[in-house]
Amino acid sequence: MFDLTGQKALVVGVANDQSIAYGCARAFRTLGADLAMTFLNEKAEPHVRPLAEALGAEIIAPLDVRDASQLDALFAQITEKWGRLDTLLHSIAFSRKDDLHGRVIDCSADGFAEAMDISVHSFLRLIRKAEPLMPGGGTCMTVSFMGAQKVVGNYGVMGPVKAALESVTRYAAAELGAKGISVHALSPGPLKTRAASGIAAFDALLNDAAERAPTHQLATIDDVGAYAAFLASREASNVTGAVHPIDGGYSIL
Repeated sequence: MFDLTGQKALVVGVANDQSIAYGCARAFRTLGADLAMTFLNEKAEPHVRPLAEALGAEIIAPLDVRDASQLDALFAQITEKWGRLDTLLHSIAFSRKDDLHGRVIDCSADGFAEAMDISVHSFLRLIRKAEPLMPGGGTCMTVSFMGAQKVVGNYGVMGPVKAALESVTRYAAAELGAKGISVHALSPGPLKTRAASGIAAFDALLNDAAERAPTHQLATIDDVGAYAAFLASREASNVTGAVHPIDGGYSIL
């Protein structure tokens, strides 16, 4: 009932073929969108570039969200190549290991600030850059987790960080709604991704999620991609500001 033919989509946060961002990029492309994809640094490029090339990405560029010059260069390239942007997907999270594995109340001030900057404020920076390229409306999405709303063992400081991410999603949606720009937070259940591998006892969380979810199935990156593709479509233009669970019902229990 919907397609993304002719749409221009920027996907930030692909690390490998198990990334949520990759599942979304693949879904966007399958439904006809043209892609811009980024990689973190030279170490990440060999893992990301072949995936981007296989999807026919028209723009493949480095982006460390802490580097303002890289952000400027990326959007200059998008402006020159396309002159507009329809969809932005932000799938980035970071915390220092000591802060992630320790108690939230023991989190260092520098570590907390760094986690908030990379995981949350970077979404705002990307939206701010995307806004002028969405004069006819568009869609901005980020990726959260149920640890933002409930205490999840071993999720640590990322819980408060994701809570902030969900809050800025609501505020950005309220501020941009009149321009036809929707803002969403995708909230998949536990997934085997590179980022998740840094969480202590994550395999136990995966097993618990599969056992307890009403569907008894873990979400996949393809599940997330399909949902993200719908939100990027014109048919979802009157949906905004929500956190969307994609978890087989795990979060309702």
